[in-house]
Amino acid sequence: MRYKLPTTEQIAKLPADGGSAYNRLIFESSPYLLQHARNPIDWRAWGDEALKLALSSDKPIFLSIGYTTCHWCHVMEKESFEDEEVARLLNENYICIKVDREERPDLDNVYMSVTQMMTGRGGWPMTVIMTPQKVPFFAGTYFPKSSMLDMLPHFSRIWKEEREKVDEVGRSIIENLAKAQSSQAGGDLNASHLDRCFDALSQAYDPEHGGFGQQPKFPTPHSLSFLVRYYQRTGKEEALNMVSHTLRQIRLSGTYDQIGWGIHRYSTDREWLVPHFEKMLYDQALFAVACLETYQLTEDPLMKEACKNTLDYVSRELSSPEGGFYSAEDADSEGEEGKFYLWTKDELISVLGVEDGKTFINIFGCESSGNYLDEATRQRTGKNIPHLKKSISEYSLSQDVSPKEFQNKLENIRKKLFNSRESRVHPQLDDKVLTDWNGLMISAFAKSGQAFGNKEYVIRAKKAADFCLSELRQPNGRLLKRWRLGKAGLPAHLEDYAFLAQGLIDLYEATCTPHYLDQAKQLIDLSRELFEDSNTGGFFLTAKDGEQLLTRPKEIYDGAIPSGNSVMAMNLCRMWKISGDEKYRECLNRSFSAFSGFLESNPSGAENFLHALAFVLHPPYEIVISGNLEDENTKEFLKETSKRFLPFKTQIHLPKQFEKSKIVELAPYLRAFTSSQKPTFFLCRDYACEQPREDPKEVGNMLNALMVKNQNSLD
Repeated sequence: MRYKLPTTEQIAKLPADGGSAYNRLIFESSPYLLQHARNPIDWRAWGDEALKLALSSDKPIFLSIGYTTCHWCHVMEKESFEDEEVARLLNENYICIKVDREERPDLDNVYMSVTQMMTGRGGWPMTVIMTPQKVPFFAGTYFPKSSMLDMLPHFSRIWKEEREKVDEVGRSIIENLAKAQSSQAGGDLNASHLDRCFDALSQAYDPEHGGFGQQPKFPTPHSLSFLVRYYQRTGKEEALNMVSHTLRQIRLSGTYDQIGWGIHRYSTDREWLVPHFEKMLYDQALFAVACLETYQLTEDPLMKEACKNTLDYVSRELSSPEGGFYSAEDADSEGEEGKFYLWTKDELISVLGVEDGKTFINIFGCESSGNYLDEATRQRTGKNIPHLKKSISEYSLSQDVSPKEFQNKLENIRKKLFNSRESRVHPQLDDKVLTDWNGLMISAFAKSGQAFGNKEYVIRAKKAADFCLSELRQPNGRLLKRWRLGKAGLPAHLEDYAFLAQGLIDLYEATCTPHYLDQAKQLIDLSRELFEDSNTGGFFLTAKDGEQLLTRPKEIYDGAIPSGNSVMAMNLCRMWKISGDEKYRECLNRSFSAFSGFLESNPSGAENFLHALAFVLHPPYEIVISGNLEDENTKEFLKETSKRFLPFKTQIHLPKQFEKSKIVELAPYLRAFTSSQKPTFFLCRDYACEQPREDPKEVGNMLNALMVKNQNSLD
């Protein structure tokens, strides 16, 4: 926080309106809302009390949506929300409501759709003026003080004097929202949708710097994950090259923290040099998995390093003692974006000495005038963002000393800078634990731990999963959205169920512990009860008994994170093949139908959703490994499967004495497998199994054959 918050005991003594020093947000848990607790605006959290007040006072609602680490949210707060003149206009004429988009993705989804509809663009902070019935009649994003002083009296007058215009705009918005929702359905999905997605990504690809589009440029790891699956399915080298080049460029760039690891939110330029500096948990998870999958295909050591560095950053900075993962680190420190991460030439020399300082400056692209430009003036600031033109191992080949010696030298230099940087004022930590983002991070640690044989990563995934299952789940099995400072709350949304279920399935494959698979199945089954659209297929974002909004959103677009529908589709694929229960396939087919229209018009709009389509079309196969986990051959079988990129498989471990195992309850067809005295490897496809294997070398050869490189080998 930019200011010290009162203690719990002090807060308990405050009056209901927060008193003279605070507003009502002081009683909230969200770090984003707490950031605004000292604003002179009479902010309220979204809820019945605020909505009823708007109705009884006949005032429009001024809704502001943002998140804790949002740089432009900070700017608008400083320019507008801390200003007494702006506050007076808001307090006199509006009921002012603050929403944390990360805690209320349903509200964010609905009103972002409205904002994009009305303005052609979106982003945060999001600003919406609406009726007490929650119907917007104005929307936008960032507004400085001058704009606020013009627009607030204007829309107050419109509300008082031209109510018919307000009603007309509202009706139009509701009609358009309904139309947008209905346009997602269409015909059947087939392999052509995979090809069209690949073509769209190819056209948007930047062959020089990697990534997609020009600027700003986002990492979009789900696009990369689609491409490696497309390569695995078709053998098109172009798909893999796009992924490898993009990830390499990001890892070496200023968008990746070269000193302390971890990826920043996005790059403001085409070259990945200057980022917006916030570090989001979900970016770390998705980036790590993209690097892992690419490493499994290419064995590029830089990809392995990038994956491990990112996970190590999360372990160090975003891990709570209780077991969950924190949400983010801010872009700003001491009121200045990026201050924590930037270096002048003199600072580098002071910390490292002349010789090591010059070495670092030359290799990491630092300049006397600085490579970091002021965002407003575009003038050089004298400050630098460390970045690389090639990997450290490549630099080492041109040195007089051995590569290992040079790499050790650079690592010691990095550690010196890291230790020096630790004395700076750190960016604010968003210390809330979100169920959905934790699910993504559980997947990253579980998959990486399994692939690298890193037990610590697997243990970290287990710790987070156990935390979520104990602290973010109610006795009735339903999930909660957020945990912070020992308290959990807020109803969970589709993403929470989908992402956590995915993480638990990945954790099952990494640990062979049926408990995690059982918990995943329970979450998937409960998701169908709470969120499934029984009429047209797919899943709503909100539960059937959740708050009624302008529309009940059903999201398929993969934005900063994959949609809940995208991840749930893959969960259904995996649970169908693991359990043998056709109900999951039927549900999946209804989802395909529900979103086919969207994918027809937006072929690259839901890349993650297409993972499920690729899985079904491949066709999928099941691996069953029978034998005690302590047996060396069982370990070798597991190692053979985990080190390869096999996106179209499911994997089950069958203990030697499996009759009473939980896994047989989850997958009843396993009872047909005959127990052997030796560890045994089974490969099954289309309800038939190949001859069992007992030799790990034979298994390795068989799995190599599965890594299909051309479309003609598909059957």
